Amino acid sequence: MAKPRMAKIRVLAGMAVIAALLLSACLLPARAQGKTKKTAAKRDALADYLQRVSAKTSDPGPTTPGSLWIDTGRLANMVADYKASRVGDLVTISVAQNLSASNAGNVGTNRTFTASSGITALPGQLKTAGVANLFSPTSAQALTGKSAATSVTSLSTILTGRVAAVLPTGTLVVEAERQITMNNEHETVILRGLVRPGDLDATNTVTSNSVGNLEVEVKGKGVISEGVRPPNPLVKWILRIVGF
Repeated sequence: MAKPRMAKIRVLAGMAVIAALLLSACLLPARAQGKTKKTAAKRDALADYLQRVSAKTSDPGPTTPGSLWIDTGRLANMVADYKASRVGDLVTISVAQNLSASNAGNVGTNRTFTASSGITALPGQLKTAGVANLFSPTSAQALTGKSAATSVTSLSTILTGRVAAVLPTGTLVVEAERQITMNNEHETVILRGLVRPGDLDATNTVTSNSVGNLEVEVKGKGVISEGVRPPNPLVKWILRIVGF
């Protein structure tokens, strides 16, 4: 009886080994395919980034066939100023925006009304006890109210962008963008503004207070933004009816 049981156990063990080998053989191509897809996605993202960056790069100046002088040669910029002045040059913007607003109001009113009407004397010897107080209205009204509102906004960061255009007056139109993805949260910071070339320092850096028509946009999408975003119109309508 022991030998048939041992034989059955060996058969079952062999079948388990064969099943494990078949399963591993099926999973290996899937894992390899997954790695291939991730590598392809990284390559596509890199290609897309290179395409977007190359599209913003300014075209080189016209060439002069047959001439010994080349505008883009190594010796052409021996005494050049490296401050940003052309489309495509890099500019660093130091953003330090602090905005605070406070508003408070107090309202107080008090109104009191009192009147008395009656007859105190009649001709002859008629008594006036019953008509001495005919009408005595009294009214009082008071209102006290207080309101306060405070708003504080702070943004500090450093962005490096490109010169998108140059106005006829020489003012630079600057645009910078930063995208950060971390812990399932995608954040995008976009900055646009006008910069005077004279406000740039030796490192092509300018403070946000010196940027004209400054536009800063901070957008987020992910776990945090989903938790703090306002409810949809249907939920707002239900909350107004319920009143909670």
